[in-house]
Amino acid sequence: MSAATAKSKPGRNLPILNGILPLVSSQIPTDVIAGVTLAALAIPEVMGYTKIAGMPVITGLYTIVIPIALFALFGSSRHLVVGADSATAAIMAAGLAGMAAVASPQYVALAGVLALMAAGLLILARLLNLGFLADFLSRTVLIGFLTGVGIQVAIGQISGMLGIPGGGAGPIQKLVTDVQQLGQINWPTLAVSVGVLGTILILRRINKKIPGALIAVIGAIVLSYALNLSSNYGVAVLGTVPSGLPSIGLPDVTINWSLIQRLLPTAISMFIVILAQSAATSRAYATRYNERFSENVDLVGLGLANIGAGLSGTFVVNGSPTKTQMVDSAGGRSQLSMLVTAAIVVIVLLFLTVPLSFMPEAVLSSVVFMIGVELVDYKGMRRILAERPMEFWVAAITAAVVVFIGVEQGIILAILLSLLAHTSFGYKPKNSTLFESDGALKVVPIADAQEAVPGLVMYRFNHSMYYANSELLAQELSKLAQLGPDPVKWLCCDLIAVDEIDFSAAATLRESAKELKDKGVKLVFSSASEQVRQNLDVSGVTEAVGQDAFFPDLEAVLSAYKAQTA
Repeated sequence: MSAATAKSKPGRNLPILNGILPLVSSQIPTDVIAGVTLAALAIPEVMGYTKIAGMPVITGLYTIVIPIALFALFGSSRHLVVGADSATAAIMAAGLAGMAAVASPQYVALAGVLALMAAGLLILARLLNLGFLADFLSRTVLIGFLTGVGIQVAIGQISGMLGIPGGGAGPIQKLVTDVQQLGQINWPTLAVSVGVLGTILILRRINKKIPGALIAVIGAIVLSYALNLSSNYGVAVLGTVPSGLPSIGLPDVTINWSLIQRLLPTAISMFIVILAQSAATSRAYATRYNERFSENVDLVGLGLANIGAGLSGTFVVNGSPTKTQMVDSAGGRSQLSMLVTAAIVVIVLLFLTVPLSFMPEAVLSSVVFMIGVELVDYKGMRRILAERPMEFWVAAITAAVVVFIGVEQGIILAILLSLLAHTSFGYKPKNSTLFESDGALKVVPIADAQEAVPGLVMYRFNHSMYYANSELLAQELSKLAQLGPDPVKWLCCDLIAVDEIDFSAAATLRESAKELKDKGVKLVFSSASEQVRQNLDVSGVTEAVGQDAFFPDLEAVLSAYKAQTA
């Protein structure tokens, strides 16, 4: 399942360090700087994701210590950054809703169980070589899904930015409640939120490489400490943040079959998003730099990263497109950057958690609000509408389901719509006929079908033949056998675009061959691949039409027909 040709040294096939080796000495300083940059940008981001996930703030930092290091060591991608992610965080929060109080020890334990379950599914997918499943979540529905998640995330942070109680079960109820509570706005809290958003946006406009979120966080902490915002102005702050490295151990919860059954749908939903999002990101960067990349090896790396998350008291991690782009923009070209990031976060955990206790909660709400807004892929939706209007409605429906019904339901719908879209393309393929003109064969749609030469029809089927389009195949063969003005003697089915023929389609071909023979029409085939020819032999189609009914190409059919009729 490789996405690009190898650029690394020939013969090197280490089970680990594929994302680090070979190290280029001249690149090491740039990779180190990229790791520092990622730490500066990702620390406030992952802390923000804890609000989406319903986890304690410190667990966000845990996601970029052990999990990021494990993927750096065992993954195959040199670029993919693993850590907390808004989509999987939102799915997890939806799945755990009502099972335990948000951010409670039991909630954290359940989050750990979910991370271990997602890891188990990822490793099982590797054992079964199921990396290709990532291709079954189309980009269209992924854009719609992430747009819906972005809307949901952004709405959920409004109350925190305004300093009001908030409430409500879903995004719409939350928005209605926020409007009803506008009279309770804490103005100093709102001022902090506006300051954070303004700092991020202004610095981003000056230079996108400036860590605006980090600067806003540091500024808000300093201001909170200097003015005692909590006591003097009623601005909610994080309070005591535990220091030290995460403790290692199994989640403190009784794991039984009943719990696994209850958590399994959420774990599967997260597994699918991890599979699709991580593979798409790794593939894009491997192609950009002409490097080796294996989806199946990455599954092991992602599985181990989530085992690390589950055992270190944090929540599920995913391949992050935004963090990957951060490192790439800073010049990072290997997983060495991620190891540097992990080392910096360790320093923060050991020595710098006390200042975090002064951080206003509105800061995280504002950072997460920005993350949600950026997930709303307006440009992507607009492009889909311009290029594929029907697919736009698929993306829009997916986004609406996420917002109005739920994240888990949204991902299930996304999968179903992806499969439906795939089926629809093959259900009614745009088949064609060919005719001879000025010594060459020209292609016309079925609606304008005509004989290639008097008595010969050349029919090209432009998709694999399977149960969903077998009825269309039978109808078009029957219709083409009645073309004029000359009675049809040969009907050639060109198989150049067919790479598989299933049981239903083979039965249709057998039945059509008999019906055509009864009408005096000979069914012949051209351009059949070895695999397709084997399908036809095994299913009895070859026996029905005869060995002499197969030709290497359309020119051979034309020559044979002309020779026979002459």
